[in-house]
Amino acid sequence: MQNLKKKSSNKNTLLNWPIFASFAFLLIAASCNPTKYVPEGEYLLDNNNVVIKKEEGIKKSDLIPYIRQKPNKRIFGARFHLGLYNLSNINKKGWPHSWLRNIGEEPVVYDPFAMQQSREQIESYIGSKGYFDSEVTDSVFTEKRKSDVYYKVDLSSPYTIRRLIFEIEDTTIRKLFYFDSVNCLIERGKPYDVDVLQSERTRLERTVKDRGFYGFSGDHIFFDIDSTAGNRQVDVYYRIRNLLVYDQFNRPRQVSHSIYSIRNVYIYPDFVPGEVIRSGETYTRKLDTLFYKGYYFITADTKPDLNYDVIIQSMYIRPGSPYNITNTEQSQSHLLGLKTYRLVNIYYSSLQDSYGGEQVLLLDCHVQLTLLSQQSFRVDLEGTNSAGNFGGGLNLTYQHKNLLRGAEQFSLKLKGAYEALPQNKAKLRSSQEYSIETSLRLPKFLLPFLRKEEFIRNYNPTTSMLAAYNYMDMPLYRRTIANITFGYNWNAGDYKTHIVNPVQMNLVKLLYIDSAFLKKYGSSYLSYRDVMILGAGYSYIYNNQSIKKSRDYWFIRLNAELAGNMLAAVSGLSGAEKVDGSYQAFRQPFAQYLRGDIDVRYNFFLNDVSSIVYRGFAGAGIPYGNSRAIPFEKQYFGGGANGLRAWQVRSLGPGSFISNDSIYFNQTADIKLEFNTEYRFKLFWLLEGALFLDAGNIWTYNSDTDRPGSQFSLQGIYRDMAVGTGAGLRFDFSFFLARLDLGMKLRDPVISEGSKWIVMNRPYNFKNDFTLVFAIGYPF
Repeated sequence: MQNLKKKSSNKNTLLNWPIFASFAFLLIAASCNPTKYVPEGEYLLDNNNVVIKKEEGIKKSDLIPYIRQKPNKRIFGARFHLGLYNLSNINKKGWPHSWLRNIGEEPVVYDPFAMQQSREQIESYIGSKGYFDSEVTDSVFTEKRKSDVYYKVDLSSPYTIRRLIFEIEDTTIRKLFYFDSVNCLIERGKPYDVDVLQSERTRLERTVKDRGFYGFSGDHIFFDIDSTAGNRQVDVYYRIRNLLVYDQFNRPRQVSHSIYSIRNVYIYPDFVPGEVIRSGETYTRKLDTLFYKGYYFITADTKPDLNYDVIIQSMYIRPGSPYNITNTEQSQSHLLGLKTYRLVNIYYSSLQDSYGGEQVLLLDCHVQLTLLSQQSFRVDLEGTNSAGNFGGGLNLTYQHKNLLRGAEQFSLKLKGAYEALPQNKAKLRSSQEYSIETSLRLPKFLLPFLRKEEFIRNYNPTTSMLAAYNYMDMPLYRRTIANITFGYNWNAGDYKTHIVNPVQMNLVKLLYIDSAFLKKYGSSYLSYRDVMILGAGYSYIYNNQSIKKSRDYWFIRLNAELAGNMLAAVSGLSGAEKVDGSYQAFRQPFAQYLRGDIDVRYNFFLNDVSSIVYRGFAGAGIPYGNSRAIPFEKQYFGGGANGLRAWQVRSLGPGSFISNDSIYFNQTADIKLEFNTEYRFKLFWLLEGALFLDAGNIWTYNSDTDRPGSQFSLQGIYRDMAVGTGAGLRFDFSFFLARLDLGMKLRDPVISEGSKWIVMNRPYNFKNDFTLVFAIGYPF
């Protein structure tokens, strides 16, 4: 729930305050005595300090990973986890002592041997970067049973590469290498760097294996370094060995690397690993082989579960073509991308054959495909959370992952939901929603000029079709929305996704609207009306987040939408007459507008327990032609659990407009600017903490006589900027994350006299200046 401002809630909060304060005091006291459980004669590792003299080419952050012993984790400079550990009695095993030790962190005791190892690793690292004769010294400063370790790095000038000498024994690979040498990562005149050599080894290995050299590996590539060239230069000998084999008498000899070609490709479209293990040869005897379009399909089912053409369409491996490791990886990726298989295993078996007396090495490719369950039915009871308004929902979902035997993903979803709208007046107390949604995703484009296999293999395109009907009963209004969407989705590289919806149609039917609201906000009613929305949209998504490891990452989403132009053109050409100032299509006015927004997020990892997330959002919808306001469904709002958390949802703005009527808490507008910063840190068990700062507002594009001060202007951005801060707790239950945030206003644009900053200008009012939000998931 959001905005818990009942008297009982305030009372409970005040009653619990001494408990929280007592625990915080104990924790601070424990963290202020960090050496409590450090053994006598030993010292707590307080800090690691890296000092680089003449820092160039190597940064302190490059050396930190090579320090073996890390101090206790800190949050805002305090050893929070060590403080939890120190709250326990190490001589007692029962609760809460064992629990505190489990969630806390025992003191890190300074280890001289670890310091020596760290110094040696730092020396090795800077040597690998070409600083061969640089000096690394370590020292320790101890006071009050705490030790600070210092690593001083005196960098000399790096060695550079004078000559790059190639010595390649295999004549075939030598020709290939010289043809590809323009892509070599090692450059003359650049500093010597082991990481560059390793990257070049990896690059060349893939290049060679992509040319058919199945038996080639990075072990055949090595570098010798001659540092006697003088003048702080080195010569790099780039060498590639021949293949070492053993004859029939087990005598070693070196031979040239061989090129492998694909003889046959055997595809097992319904491979069942468990049955193979259980039945062995009995399972194998049941299999039949079908030769289709150059591939051998081996199956026990006469009627395939998935159309063979779809499988072939995803295959980069071709019979008769040279072995290619990239084609192998892309085949596996695209087959998994069909969402029909849970396991794709590709392996090769080698054999020899002879043509015209010349020995040629051949490979057979085996592709084992294990199907997912084709159909599923799911019943979900879920908590709903729309910008902080909490409720419950029941979802009935049917899915078919291979509807027409072409990897078509079909989904049918029935939904019923109830959501609480806790406001100051009973007028806005709840909403109900019922909907039916069906969708179909095809693993190709339904466009003739883009159905080429090359395009499909390079971009993994899909076509999506969606139809939905939604009934919503809100205290202010009741309406229905019918939606049809037709669009395309394709990938462009590892991190980029394009979404194009050439057809987006919504039919909004307003069944009821509160007469008092209509009277009070007549111009706002322009957004609450029967309307047809027919347009097109485009989205671009960039996300370089890695699930496998924690690292800094960007998330960028661009959206653009255009609606009503085609209907306006038809109405103008046909000479249609306006009704109530608007053209109509099928006896219903249609919307005409341009809308675009950008959402940029950057997640910066400080350490393994804390990170900072930055977010910026800017969006605008411009009505024109047949519309004086963009539809309510397309407007922006401020406040709530995913925006400025110090304001209740839809209560902020627009601009500096002052609303004295809390009955109609539903402010929306055409333009939105928002900036957020959140510091996230892990506490203990499943508990995480956060501190945040939010700023932003919404504005109308056109002047609104019913809401003075709401119109956007560049000069008024600062004047209308709302700023809030706060703290929150997160409960990470793995399968979902619950969030509790307390927001506090810092700057309120509705203040008309004096400074709009609340701090140091007037006392805080808990009821009006604080907002408690309960939500599901991170805010961004």
